[in-house]
Parts: sequence; structure tokens; C-alpha cells
Amino acid sequence: MNKKELAESGEIIEELLKKEGLTRRDALKLMGLGGAAAMVGGRPAFAEEGGEPASSAKARIVIAGGGTGGVLIAARLRRAAPNAEITIVAPNDIHLYQPGQVFMAAGLYTESDIRKPNSELMPDGVKWIRDEVKSFDPDANLVETSKNGKVKYDFLVVATGLQYDYEGIEGMRPELVGKNGISSVYLNDPVKGTARGGTATWEWFKQLRAAAEKASEENPVTAVYTQPDTPIKCGGAPQKILYLSDDFLRGNGPVGGGDVHRNVKALFCKKGDKLFGLPGYNKTLVDEVTPMYGNITDKWNHILRKIDPVKKIATFEHIYQVKGEYDPDLEEYDMITKRESVEIGYDFIHVVPPMKAVDAVANSPLGWQKGTAKGWLACDRYTLQHMKYKNVFGIGDILGIPLGKTGGSARHHGPVIQKNLTAAMEGKDLPAKFDGYTVCPLKTQYGKIMLAEFNYDGPAPSFPLDPTKPRWIWWAFDLYLLKPMYWSLMMRGLM
Repeated sequence: MNKKELAESGEIIEELLKKEGLTRRDALKLMGLGGAAAMVGGRPAFAEEGGEPASSAKARIVIAGGGTGGVLIAARLRRAAPNAEITIVAPNDIHLYQPGQVFMAAGLYTESDIRKPNSELMPDGVKWIRDEVKSFDPDANLVETSKNGKVKYDFLVVATGLQYDYEGIEGMRPELVGKNGISSVYLNDPVKGTARGGTATWEWFKQLRAAAEKASEENPVTAVYTQPDTPIKCGGAPQKILYLSDDFLRGNGPVGGGDVHRNVKALFCKKGDKLFGLPGYNKTLVDEVTPMYGNITDKWNHILRKIDPVKKIATFEHIYQVKGEYDPDLEEYDMITKRESVEIGYDFIHVVPPMKAVDAVANSPLGWQKGTAKGWLACDRYTLQHMKYKNVFGIGDILGIPLGKTGGSARHHGPVIQKNLTAAMEGKDLPAKFDGYTVCPLKTQYGKIMLAEFNYDGPAPSFPLDPTKPRWIWWAFDLYLLKPMYWSLMMRGLM
């Protein structure tokens, strides 16, 4: 972001804030810009470090992964530990701004809007091995790459991200996205620099609308939206597609047209019986957002297990409870868990794939070995340091911690790892703690976002506004400002 772009962004911020009666200083505080924004165009900012390196020690630091977490922590460590030899192992020549895929699906971004050569983002002085990590050997302080052999480290930061498991749904595979009424906004290939899920889902929006224009309330089109029972990147994305596509049917968005959303029967199928885990946000979705559309039915505890793309039948595992025997001592009934297969015919289906840790982590001593977190990186939820290997830290989606599979979380991981890893280099106690901060800009319609911010303790709003109320200002921030801030500030380690 150059000086001209920064000035233009400032004008946009001020205009947005006039509508909320707030100051630009409030906006900078919210977005975490502060001194970092003021330093753009000048010398680098050392966010939270007062401008001084945190360690003068010499060490070999290897960062496994070149996505959001890998690049931002490389930038931070390059400044905080100038004598360290830092190496990134990552195969992707292209960096994708993945939050932009939802705006692609809504017809507001194109693929070219969210792509940059990774070479433009790599910090000066950081060695880049264009390869992927094949395996980890933390007992020998080694990572093995696919083509470049073994790389030795003194400290390791695991930033591999997660992987999509489309094949975990019987009959489903990535090649089906964009065919037979199937879409999935998540689908991308950072190595090739493609975001096919965003492009395919925008076409899916238009195809759904075309079908609705030929249907009727008496003979509606059936659109199914799924959410798996695994941890997922950006937990609000399944609902974002649900609400945006339905709002598109109402004539909103870049195309316009008449309101035909009543000609679509929308089914949202997910684990659990809530739209959002925190009561305030859930109440808004249940009492205001879903009734606003009127054609959405929530199918609780319905998990997609199988799909027949030819017959257009989705098979769900429905988990429910029934009353068993009455216990007079406890004065309550025993509850028995039941499972059944439910087939639902569809015309259109948006599939969110199950997600899991990348194989290199899951198959190594670095992954949790048991429980629901099995395979994910076994780090302390506060220090982000590995539970066993104290010279290993994790950042981003690979972490096996309760919260944090969002870009906003990775941004908050950055300073924690920067402080703790440099302290470990000096043989000092780890000073920083991650509080679980997660942010979900939940798009409830074109032009409005409910900015859900929370941490391990519950809601954690950054701004003096009711966080449960969908607002246009958050939409404008997300659509117009967050992407340039991501490229020019977050990926430079300046926020």
C-alpha cells in the first residue's frame, strides 16, 4: 500500500465512519493499524517490539509452509532476529487471498483480484526452498522435502495449513465442482494459483437463479448447503454462501432482477443444533437473519456422507436422541443416541468438504496422537509451542487448539510466536499468550456483515458497537479495505 493508496483508504474509512458516528482513530484501533499504518512508506515497524530486535542470537529457523501464517511469521522473525538464518519451505509460486473466494462466489471479485506471486511477499534475507515438506523428524531436528533432501533446523515453525478431504464423502471428488449442480467455494490450488471454487460458485449462483426463475413456490428448486463434522477453515463460510446466494435470489448483488427466492427450498445441513456457538450471535441468526429469508430450513445433525452426482441424491447421517428408560432416582429419562441414513434429492448442492491436518504432520510425532484433535499439530493453546518438542511452534490452520482457523487468528498468532520463539532463542521463559482470538465476518446479505469476534473466554468485540448487529460498515471494510491491508501490512508483519 503506497502513500496514495493509504490516503485513499483513509478517505474511505472516514466516509464509512461518518455513518456510524465514529472517528478514524477508532477505525485504526479496530483494524490493528496504529503505528504500523503510519510507518508504511517509512522504515519497517516492529509491531509490539518497540522497533528493536528481540534476539541477536544465531539460529537456523525453518518455516514449513508459505501461506498466510508462513509468510507473516517470516517477516516478523526476519526483523526480530536479524542474525538468524531463516528458511521457508513452500511449493506455492502463487499466494491466494483466500477470504476473497467468498466475494468471488458473490460476483464481486475475480480470481485475478486474489492472486499475487509469492516472490513479491517473501521477506528480504529469507531463503525460499520451492518444495513441500514430505516428512518431519523432530527428534533429529530435520524436515525432509520432496525434491531437495533434508533440511536441518534449530527452531521450526509449522505453517502447513490443512487439507480438504473431498474424498471423505463417498462419491465426491474435487473434479465434480462446477458440474451436475455441485459447487464448493473452498476449492483452490495455491501451487497452481487457482481458486476454482470461487469461480464455480459464482456460476452456481447464476444457475440457481436461472432455475428459480422457471420454478414456482408450489414446485420449487431444492438447494442443499452442507457443513461437515470436522474442524474447518473459516467456520462461518458455509452460512455465508447460504445467505448470499439466497439474497442473490431476492434480486440483490451485481446482477439484480426480480425476487425469486421463494421458488427455492433451501436446506442447511450441519452438525449440532445451533447456527453459531455463542448465544448472542446465534440469537441474531435465528431471530433475524433466517426469518428474513423465510425459505431456509435447518436440518440439525445431518452430516453429508455420500453423494450421487448423476441421480442428484445426497445421503446424510442423521444423529438424534430418543428417550430410554425412566430413572426414578434421577427423575429423568436415559437418552439413547440413534443414527440413520437420510437421502435428500437436490437440484443444487454446495458442499463444504471435511478437513484434516496435512499428512506430513498427521503422520509424524508432531501431531496429536489421540482424541478429536488426532493428527493436528500438538501445541499449547496459549504459547503455541509444541507440547513435547520445545523448539517447535505452530501457526495458522494446522494448530490442534480449540479456536483459530481463520486469517484473523493467524494474525494474532504472529506476535505470540515472534515473542516466544525469540525468547526461546535466548533461553528465556515464554512471555506471550494467545487468547484464542478468532474473527468471523459473517455475511448475512449483500451489504451487511455481522462481525463475530471471540476468544477462549467468549465474545471479544474490538469496537464499541453491538457485535451481534449486522452492519454495512463491516461489509465495506471487508470488501474494500481488508485485501489491500492483507497484502501490504499483514503479509509484511506490520499488523
